[in-house]
Amino acid sequence: MTLRRRLVVCLDVEGDRVVKGVGFERLRDAGDPVELAARYEAEGADEVVLLDVAASRERRGTLLEVVRRTAERLFVPLTVGGGVRGAEDVGLALRAGADKVSVNSAAVARPELLVEAAERYGSQCVVISIDARREPIAAAGDPPRWRVFSHGGRRATGLEAVAWARRCVELGAGEVLLTSIDRDGRRDGYDLELTASVVEAVDVPVVASGGAGAPRHVRDAFVEGGAAAALVAGILHDGSTTIQDLKDAARAAGVPMRGEEER
Repeated sequence: MTLRRRLVVCLDVEGDRVVKGVGFERLRDAGDPVELAARYEAEGADEVVLLDVAASRERRGTLLEVVRRTAERLFVPLTVGGGVRGAEDVGLALRAGADKVSVNSAAVARPELLVEAAERYGSQCVVISIDARREPIAAAGDPPRWRVFSHGGRRATGLEAVAWARRCVELGAGEVLLTSIDRDGRRDGYDLELTASVVEAVDVPVVASGGAGAPRHVRDAFVEGGAAAALVAGILHDGSTTIQDLKDAARAAGVPMRGEEER
């Protein structure tokens, strides 16, 4: 069966507004999450990701009312993340209308959370979100390494991203949402080496995130990075391109996209 790749739109939410920045900083207002989610679905998005970017650093739960209002407007799958501290929070997000729940900081602090959530709700509902920054090469010939960051990209951990992705899948994560902090918001393309390294290391779908600036970048995430899905945000929020243009670029390279069967 042909794997059809997905185009995923991300809505980073702070308070009750969508924000977008560069390298997880200098956030600016981008609109209402409910209205944007409905609009992007109508334009052809295959999935929507709603991330509460302030929840972990503010030590509070996910904004469930925003999740409910967004889920009520969508027919495509909705992934929700931010402020998840335990399996009970995963359940709250699912009951609010999420199809999948993304976990980052809480899994870093207590990896057993992934086991508990997968056993209770199924691996298909559990997404490990990994925010990674490339490490300097210590010596010529050394392989590349990426350090995992938690708390919205603000706190360095002792984890290496590829090894951490592999461990999270072993613990029960059914999908990896992989964001390059170095590329986030810069619009010069995904970190394809990072993406390909994680794709090779795990046997679950990998969503490439951080750096989309043009349709060719989405194409490259599939063709060179091997990603199952490409996540985009800012280039749609400001009208630089359209979901149709992004999908057409991938199709032109021979990449089968979700929704082709309906065309």
